[in-house]
Amino acid sequence: MQSALSLRLEELLGWFSDKDSVIVAFSGGVDSTFLAKAAYISLKNNAIAVTADSPSLPRDELEEAKELASKIGIRHLIIKTNELENPDYAKNLPDRCYYCKKELFVTLKPLAAELGFTTIVDGTNADDLKGHRPGARAEVEEGIRRPLAELGFNKEEIRELSRSLGLPTADKPSMACLSSRFAYGETITLSGLSKVEKAEKFVRALTGVRQLRVRNHGEIARIEVAKEEMGKLFNDGIIAKIDAELKALGFAYVTIDLAGYSTGSMNKSIRK
Repeated sequence: MQSALSLRLEELLGWFSDKDSVIVAFSGGVDSTFLAKAAYISLKNNAIAVTADSPSLPRDELEEAKELASKIGIRHLIIKTNELENPDYAKNLPDRCYYCKKELFVTLKPLAAELGFTTIVDGTNADDLKGHRPGARAEVEEGIRRPLAELGFNKEEIRELSRSLGLPTADKPSMACLSSRFAYGETITLSGLSKVEKAEKFVRALTGVRQLRVRNHGEIARIEVAKEEMGKLFNDGIIAKIDAELKALGFAYVTIDLAGYSTGSMNKSIRK
Protein backbone atom coordinates (compact mmCIF):
# COMPACT_ATOMS: atom_id res chain seq x y z
CA MET A 1 0.00 0.00 0.00
CA GLN A 2 1.36 3.42 -0.95
CA SER A 3 2.06 5.96 1.75
CA ALA A 4 0.14 9.21 1.87
CA LEU A 5 3.36 11.01 1.00
CA SER A 6 4.04 8.97 -2.14
CA LEU A 7 0.44 9.49 -3.23
CA ARG A 8 0.95 13.22 -2.89
CA LEU A 9 4.01 13.04 -5.12
CA GLU A 10 2.04 11.07 -7.71
CA GLU A 11 -0.62 13.76 -7.58
CA LEU A 12 1.96 16.40 -8.45
CA LEU A 13 3.51 14.29 -11.19
CA GLY A 14 0.03 13.81 -12.57
CA TRP A 15 -0.46 17.57 -12.66
CA PHE A 16 2.50 17.81 -15.02
CA SER A 17 1.62 14.75 -17.12
CA ASP A 18 -0.86 16.50 -19.39
CA LYS A 19 1.41 19.50 -20.02
CA ASP A 20 3.41 19.55 -23.25
CA SER A 21 6.26 21.56 -21.77
CA VAL A 22 6.98 23.64 -18.70
CA ILE A 23 9.26 26.46 -17.62
CA VAL A 24 9.90 26.49 -13.88
CA ALA A 25 10.72 29.86 -12.31
CA PHE A 26 13.68 28.55 -10.34
CA SER A 27 15.30 30.37 -7.43
CA GLY A 28 16.99 27.32 -5.90
CA GLY A 29 14.87 27.55 -2.77
CA VAL A 30 13.02 24.67 -1.12
CA ASP A 31 9.82 25.05 -3.14
CA SER A 32 11.16 25.75 -6.63
CA THR A 33 13.78 22.98 -6.33
CA PHE A 34 11.12 20.43 -5.40
CA LEU A 35 8.91 21.71 -8.21
CA ALA A 36 11.75 21.52 -10.74
CA LYS A 37 12.53 17.95 -9.66
CA ALA A 38 8.89 16.92 -10.10
CA ALA A 39 8.68 18.63 -13.49
CA TYR A 40 11.84 16.87 -14.64
CA ILE A 41 10.66 13.45 -13.42
CA SER A 42 7.43 13.89 -15.33
CA LEU A 43 8.54 15.73 -18.48
CA LYS A 44 12.29 15.16 -18.77
CA ASN A 45 13.68 17.46 -21.48
CA ASN A 46 10.34 19.19 -21.87
CA ALA A 47 10.97 20.91 -18.53
CA ILE A 48 13.38 23.82 -18.15
CA ALA A 49 14.40 25.67 -15.00
CA VAL A 50 14.96 29.42 -15.44
CA THR A 51 16.65 31.60 -12.84
CA ALA A 52 16.34 35.38 -12.88
CA ASP A 53 19.71 36.94 -12.13
CA SER A 54 19.02 40.35 -10.65
CA PRO A 55 20.76 42.64 -8.14
CA SER A 56 18.44 41.35 -5.40
CA LEU A 57 19.66 37.75 -5.77
CA PRO A 58 22.70 36.91 -3.59
CA ARG A 59 25.64 35.61 -5.61
CA ASP A 60 25.87 32.53 -3.41
CA GLU A 61 22.24 31.71 -4.17
CA LEU A 62 22.83 32.00 -7.91
CA GLU A 63 25.74 29.56 -7.72
CA GLU A 64 23.69 27.17 -5.60
CA ALA A 65 20.83 27.31 -8.13
CA LYS A 66 23.27 26.24 -10.85
CA GLU A 67 24.48 23.32 -8.74
CA LEU A 68 20.95 22.22 -7.85
CA ALA A 69 19.77 22.26 -11.45
CA SER A 70 22.79 20.17 -12.40
CA LYS A 71 22.02 17.70 -9.62
CA ILE A 72 18.40 17.38 -10.76
CA GLY A 73 19.49 17.01 -14.39
CA ILE A 74 17.12 19.66 -15.66
CA ARG A 75 18.17 22.10 -18.35
CA HIS A 76 18.94 25.43 -16.68
CA LEU A 77 18.81 28.91 -18.18
CA ILE A 78 19.76 32.19 -16.51
CA ILE A 79 18.09 35.40 -17.61
CA LYS A 80 18.82 38.97 -16.58
CA THR A 81 16.17 41.08 -14.89
CA ASN A 82 16.60 44.50 -13.33
CA GLU A 83 13.60 45.49 -11.29
CA LEU A 84 15.62 48.36 -9.79
CA GLU A 85 15.06 50.28 -13.02
CA ASN A 86 11.38 50.48 -12.11
CA PRO A 87 10.85 53.42 -9.69
CA ASP A 88 7.71 51.74 -8.33
CA TYR A 89 9.92 48.88 -7.17
CA ALA A 90 12.84 50.99 -5.92
CA LYS A 91 10.68 53.20 -3.69
CA ASN A 92 9.87 50.05 -1.73
CA LEU A 93 6.26 50.36 -0.70
CA PRO A 94 4.38 47.30 0.64
CA ASP A 95 3.45 46.20 -2.91
CA ARG A 96 7.14 46.02 -3.98
CA CYS A 97 6.99 42.28 -4.70
CA TYR A 98 4.28 42.84 -7.29
CA TYR A 99 6.69 44.77 -9.50
CA CYS A 100 9.46 42.19 -9.04
CA LYS A 101 7.21 39.29 -10.01
CA LYS A 102 5.70 41.28 -12.87
CA GLU A 103 9.14 41.89 -14.37
CA LEU A 104 10.05 38.23 -13.96
CA PHE A 105 6.93 36.94 -15.66
CA VAL A 106 6.87 39.42 -18.53
CA THR A 107 10.48 38.39 -19.19
CA LEU A 108 9.70 34.68 -19.01
CA LYS A 109 6.71 34.80 -21.37
CA PRO A 110 8.65 35.83 -24.51
CA LEU A 111 11.27 33.22 -23.63
CA ALA A 112 8.58 30.57 -23.39
CA ALA A 113 7.18 31.65 -26.77
CA GLU A 114 10.65 31.58 -28.34
CA LEU A 115 11.33 28.06 -27.04
CA GLY A 116 7.84 26.81 -27.83
CA PHE A 117 7.07 26.05 -24.19
CA THR A 118 3.43 26.18 -23.22
CA THR A 119 3.26 26.60 -19.43
CA ILE A 120 5.13 28.70 -16.85
CA VAL A 121 5.00 27.61 -13.20
CA ASP A 122 6.39 28.93 -9.96
CA GLY A 123 6.89 27.47 -6.49
CA THR A 124 4.15 29.28 -4.57
CA ASN A 125 2.78 26.81 -2.01
CA ALA A 126 -0.48 26.70 -0.05
CA ASP A 127 1.09 28.32 3.04
CA ASP A 128 2.22 31.28 0.94
CA LEU A 129 -1.37 32.20 0.14
CA LYS A 130 -2.02 33.05 3.79
CA GLY A 131 0.38 35.97 4.15
CA HIS A 132 1.03 39.34 2.56
CA ARG A 133 1.88 38.29 -1.01
CA PRO A 134 1.45 41.15 -3.51
CA GLY A 135 3.37 39.10 -6.07
CA ALA A 136 0.34 36.80 -6.32
CA ARG A 137 -1.47 39.50 -8.29
CA ALA A 138 1.24 39.41 -10.96
CA GLU A 139 0.94 35.61 -11.16
CA VAL A 140 -2.78 35.87 -11.86
CA GLU A 141 -2.38 38.73 -14.35
CA GLU A 142 0.28 36.89 -16.34
CA GLY A 143 -1.35 33.46 -16.25
CA ILE A 144 1.39 31.78 -14.23
CA ARG A 145 0.41 28.40 -12.81
CA ARG A 146 1.08 27.46 -9.16
CA PRO A 147 0.82 23.66 -8.96
CA LEU A 148 1.96 23.40 -5.32
CA ALA A 149 -0.67 25.89 -4.20
CA GLU A 150 -3.32 24.46 -6.53
CA LEU A 151 -2.83 20.98 -5.04
CA GLY A 152 -2.64 22.27 -1.46
CA PHE A 153 1.00 21.41 -0.73
CA ASN A 154 2.25 23.01 2.47
CA LYS A 155 5.87 23.68 3.40
CA GLU A 156 6.24 20.65 5.65
CA GLU A 157 4.99 18.27 2.94
CA ILE A 158 7.41 19.84 0.47
CA ARG A 159 10.32 19.38 2.86
CA GLU A 160 9.37 15.75 3.57
CA LEU A 161 9.02 14.91 -0.11
CA SER A 162 12.26 16.74 -0.92
CA ARG A 163 13.97 14.56 1.68
CA SER A 164 12.50 11.41 0.14
CA LEU A 165 13.81 12.50 -3.27
CA GLY A 166 17.29 13.15 -1.90
CA LEU A 167 17.18 16.88 -2.55
CA PRO A 168 19.74 18.85 -0.51
CA THR A 169 17.20 21.65 -0.06
CA ALA A 170 14.98 19.54 2.22
CA ASP A 171 16.35 21.31 5.28
CA LYS A 172 17.45 24.53 3.63
CA PRO A 173 16.46 27.65 5.59
CA SER A 174 13.79 29.84 4.05
CA MET A 175 15.21 32.43 1.70
CA ALA A 176 13.93 35.66 0.21
CA CYS A 177 15.40 38.28 -2.10
CA LEU A 178 17.73 40.88 -0.63
CA SER A 179 15.13 43.61 -1.10
CA SER A 180 13.04 41.98 1.64
CA ARG A 181 15.67 43.18 4.12
CA PHE A 182 14.67 46.82 3.69
CA ALA A 183 12.06 48.55 5.83
CA TYR A 184 9.18 49.76 3.68
CA GLY A 185 9.86 53.29 2.50
CA GLU A 186 13.64 52.83 2.51
CA THR A 187 14.68 53.28 -1.11
CA ILE A 188 16.31 50.19 -2.57
CA THR A 189 19.61 50.86 -4.32
CA LEU A 190 22.34 48.71 -5.78
CA SER A 191 24.76 49.85 -3.08
CA GLY A 192 22.21 49.10 -0.36
CA LEU A 193 21.62 45.58 -1.67
CA SER A 194 25.37 45.00 -1.78
CA LYS A 195 25.75 46.24 1.79
CA VAL A 196 23.13 43.84 3.12
CA GLU A 197 24.54 40.94 1.13
CA LYS A 198 28.06 41.56 2.47
CA ALA A 199 26.74 41.91 6.03
CA GLU A 200 24.90 38.59 5.91
CA LYS A 201 27.81 36.81 4.29
CA PHE A 202 30.13 38.06 7.05
CA VAL A 203 27.81 37.09 9.93
CA ARG A 204 27.12 33.69 8.44
CA ALA A 205 30.81 32.93 7.87
CA LEU A 206 31.80 34.12 11.34
CA THR A 207 29.10 32.38 13.36
CA GLY A 208 27.84 29.47 11.25
CA VAL A 209 24.20 30.52 11.69
CA ARG A 210 21.89 29.18 8.98
CA GLN A 211 18.65 31.18 9.35
CA LEU A 212 19.74 34.81 9.12
CA ARG A 213 18.51 38.21 8.04
CA VAL A 214 20.24 41.56 8.36
CA ARG A 215 17.34 43.98 8.17
CA ASN A 216 18.11 47.48 6.91
CA HIS A 217 16.35 50.28 8.81
CA GLY A 218 18.32 53.20 7.39
CA GLU A 219 21.27 53.70 9.74
CA ILE A 220 20.27 50.67 11.81
CA ALA A 221 21.10 47.03 11.03
CA ARG A 222 18.72 44.65 12.83
CA ILE A 223 20.08 41.11 12.91
CA GLU A 224 17.59 38.26 13.05
CA VAL A 225 18.64 34.65 13.58
CA ALA A 226 16.62 31.59 14.53
CA LYS A 227 16.04 31.44 18.30
CA GLU A 228 17.90 28.16 18.62
CA GLU A 229 20.94 29.75 16.98
CA MET A 230 21.10 32.91 19.09
CA GLY A 231 23.76 31.42 21.34
CA LYS A 232 26.18 31.53 18.41
CA LEU A 233 26.07 35.33 18.54
CA PHE A 234 26.34 35.91 22.27
CA ASN A 235 30.07 35.94 22.66
CA ASP A 236 31.87 39.19 23.40
CA GLY A 237 34.47 38.64 20.71
CA ILE A 238 31.93 37.69 18.05
CA ILE A 239 29.60 40.58 18.87
CA ALA A 240 32.49 43.02 18.68
CA LYS A 241 33.56 41.70 15.27
CA ILE A 242 30.02 41.88 13.89
CA ASP A 243 29.58 45.40 15.24
CA ALA A 244 32.86 46.58 13.71
CA GLU A 245 32.27 44.96 10.31
CA LEU A 246 28.69 46.17 9.86
CA LYS A 247 29.66 49.68 10.89
CA ALA A 248 32.52 49.55 8.38
CA LEU A 249 29.92 48.65 5.75
CA GLY A 250 28.03 51.84 6.56
CA PHE A 251 25.58 51.13 9.37
CA ALA A 252 25.68 53.56 12.30
CA TYR A 253 23.99 51.16 14.75
CA VAL A 254 23.94 47.36 14.94
CA THR A 255 21.25 45.52 16.89
CA ILE A 256 20.13 41.95 17.51
CA ASP A 257 16.39 41.24 17.46
CA LEU A 258 15.65 39.38 20.70
CA ALA A 259 12.48 37.87 19.22
CA GLY A 260 14.60 35.97 16.70
CA TYR A 261 14.02 35.35 13.03
CA SER A 262 10.49 35.84 11.75
CA THR A 263 9.47 35.37 8.14
CA GLY A 264 8.09 38.57 6.68
CA SER A 265 8.94 40.55 9.80
CA MET A 266 8.95 43.79 7.80
CA ASN A 267 5.23 43.30 7.20
CA LYS A 268 4.54 44.08 10.86
CA SER A 269 4.87 47.74 9.95
CA ILE A 270 1.98 47.60 7.49
CA ARG A 271 -1.05 49.38 8.87
CA LYS A 272 -4.32 47.73 7.91
